[in-house]
Amino acid sequence: MHLARNASLARLASLATIASAPLLLVAFPATLLAQEPAAAQAAGSFGVMEYVWWTLCLVASIAALVQAWVFYKAMMASDEGTPKMVEIAGYVRTGAAAYLNQQYKVVAIFFVVIGALLAVQAFYLKVQSEFVPFAFITGGLFSGLAGYFGMKTATWASSRTAAAAQKSLNQGLQVAFRSGAVMGLVVVGLGLLDITLWYALLRWVFGQNLQETTVAMLCFGMGASSQALFARVGGGIFTKAADVGADLVGKVEQGIPEDDPRNPATIADNVGDNVGDVAGMGADLYESYCGSILATAALGVAAFLDSGDMQLRAMFLPLAIAGVGIFLSIIGMYLIRTGEDATQKHLLAALANGINAATLLSAAASIALTWLIMPGYLGIAGSVIVGLVAGWMIGKWTEYSTSDEYQPTKELAAQSLTGPATVIIGGIAEGMISTWFPVVVVAVGTLLAFGFSTSWNFADVQLFSLGLYGVGIAAVGMLSTLGITLATDAYGPIADNAGGNAEMAHLGPEVRKRTDALDSLGNTTAATGKGFAIGSAALTALALLAAYVEEVRIGFDRWGKSPEIITETADDGYYKINDRFVVHKEGSDRKAWEMYLVMPDDARMTGWKKGTDQELATPAGIASKLSIDEANITGDKTAMFLTIAGLPQPIKLVNLHRATLPDFAAYYDATLINPKSLVGMFLGAMSVFVFCAMTMKAVGRAAKGMVEEVRRQFKEKPGIMKGTELPDYAAPVAISTKAAQREMILPSLLGLLTPVAVGMVLGVGGVLGLLVGCLSTGFCVAIFMANSGGSWDNAKKHIEAGNFGGKGTDAHKAAVVGDTVGDPFKDTSGPSLNILIKLMSMVSVVVAGLVVRYSLEALGIF
Repeated sequence: MHLARNASLARLASLATIASAPLLLVAFPATLLAQEPAAAQAAGSFGVMEYVWWTLCLVASIAALVQAWVFYKAMMASDEGTPKMVEIAGYVRTGAAAYLNQQYKVVAIFFVVIGALLAVQAFYLKVQSEFVPFAFITGGLFSGLAGYFGMKTATWASSRTAAAAQKSLNQGLQVAFRSGAVMGLVVVGLGLLDITLWYALLRWVFGQNLQETTVAMLCFGMGASSQALFARVGGGIFTKAADVGADLVGKVEQGIPEDDPRNPATIADNVGDNVGDVAGMGADLYESYCGSILATAALGVAAFLDSGDMQLRAMFLPLAIAGVGIFLSIIGMYLIRTGEDATQKHLLAALANGINAATLLSAAASIALTWLIMPGYLGIAGSVIVGLVAGWMIGKWTEYSTSDEYQPTKELAAQSLTGPATVIIGGIAEGMISTWFPVVVVAVGTLLAFGFSTSWNFADVQLFSLGLYGVGIAAVGMLSTLGITLATDAYGPIADNAGGNAEMAHLGPEVRKRTDALDSLGNTTAATGKGFAIGSAALTALALLAAYVEEVRIGFDRWGKSPEIITETADDGYYKINDRFVVHKEGSDRKAWEMYLVMPDDARMTGWKKGTDQELATPAGIASKLSIDEANITGDKTAMFLTIAGLPQPIKLVNLHRATLPDFAAYYDATLINPKSLVGMFLGAMSVFVFCAMTMKAVGRAAKGMVEEVRRQFKEKPGIMKGTELPDYAAPVAISTKAAQREMILPSLLGLLTPVAVGMVLGVGGVLGLLVGCLSTGFCVAIFMANSGGSWDNAKKHIEAGNFGGKGTDAHKAAVVGDTVGDPFKDTSGPSLNILIKLMSMVSVVVAGLVVRYSLEALGIF
């Protein structure tokens, strides 16, 4: 009795400590900032504010990792179950570890090659920061670590979840969910840790300014995106090849239950759940989390070019929101529990209690943080809340579209009575129609986030960057509670594996009933997690689209200040780099040189071409100097006009560092009537379908080998069906592993090479079109595929629960066929699309400097 009371008191004390942490996160900096002299705050560099917020973000990241360790140790201390349960879990753990080790070897080779190419860009061509190759490596490393730690926890948790389900449904839920929470907390902890460490290195060790720091940090997202795509595509191919083989041969042809130990592919199926839905999803959302924070930080710095203090505040606001979100996610995790007689609706409500609490607290915290950090821009808090609400709404809609508690999936299950064809038709149609709501939510959310941050002044061009900052911070708001949201997703495969463990270990019907309830919930939470990931990808990609333009600005800056373009000993004056780019050299300090963009209309004017009498003879290798003196120049720092003899009107030059995003859009004529942009849009849309075709065909080829192997074993080992002979579980695992490693290369190369090829041929305008086409098409197709697959899966589960005749009927077999079609939809192609969207954006950001300087457009060829 005393021990129970002490444990309860300890739990309450722990919760009180966690609950007070966000308050301290707000109150502590406020106290210090109040003591900081106004002059130091206004300076915007190396003041108390910078050190305090950085420290507290670092503390939040460490807190997430510590809490993940606490949950992991608690899971490891729980009952493992019977020796048979431990043995089965060991097979899955060994297979998952072997697969990831093989995958990481392949990915390591890729990272070495790409890292070397990035080093050439940075150190030889000098079109990007020298830190980018190293940031690329660390982004991939941390992303891989997040997936590995989550998968390691999940494979240890399956038998323990089944053992806990022997005691009660709530205990099974607690073990599975808190094991999934390790994944969520590791992702946000490592993500924020990576960001804070890079910030300290770039700012305080190498002394870079805020703009250089944020743009360089943004580039490590390419490493995270690359690792995520390999993990998602490879894991998805592995798991669906095994799943299709297990279902078609075991359930349809042999008529044995799912996860029956007589099925040779059942271990490979369980391994696939871990490498695809845990390691893959973890890497996926890691790069979304980091990408949204870094893109928003870069946009914040760009929005306040005239104020170092506001640049610093705008940069730290998304980091602070993410830090507070970690503590609030932990609070929500402790609120999740359920009763013994819970239905799936009750289980969903139990998870919703934690998510809703974290969401509401995050909304309140965002208001407090915005008031503290950016007091003159409280509307930005509205943008954060828009992101939170949008994420919640997309999650609820996905739940409605895929859960068998609701009418769409029940109607789909009813269509199984007329055969597999109507099930497939119904599932495709349901997925297609389900796209309307998330698209409307993201569209309305984008407008609202833009409006809140600009005080609804949509017409003011000077506020355009601030509006895009609002859109970016809406994505940060959506992902601020990622710790708990990802926990509900990673919970799914753990519960699924627990059900398989219970079936293979021949546990009692009551245990199987509980694990089936947890598994059915897991299908819905996994679908909800995919919907959330896709929705967050849309907002993150919009922020990255704007951040791409900031990298274009840096590309011009590096080009104009390059020693081989203008030497330090060259005469002061105006130099024409090409027909649309001018540099004003003044002194030997390159940082003080001004650069100007020549707008297209002016560049096309007769007389403004190379070789005119306005260009003076200059030494070889130096850009052409213009014969212009101060008398020919009017205007201010933002834009000036050069009056040149022989031209009908002055030429307008827009200051590179003060150019707005609309200025860049005008500079590159990034409109629907520009053939380069339009072609880029078509290529972006096409890449979505080609990518899906590649991954679907890859699953089909791998599944063919799996089906043949399972059939062979049933034919050559008749004792398997009699229970007198043990299947060869290792062979299917090896087949899926080899297939996944081979098949994941081409789809990944498509995402990596397309932005480079389009950029070098069509220039910046073509890349902008590519990103818009990929985003708009990929968003809709990803939702369609994920929701179709989720509906098919839960329609099958609905029949297996005893509806429409139950297991073994023709209706059940038809539903299994539909689920088999849906497997690569929801677990391979669909969830990989949101990574494709962000990877193309990240690659575009990283190679922006190369495109600005060496594309056919920049060279004047096309």
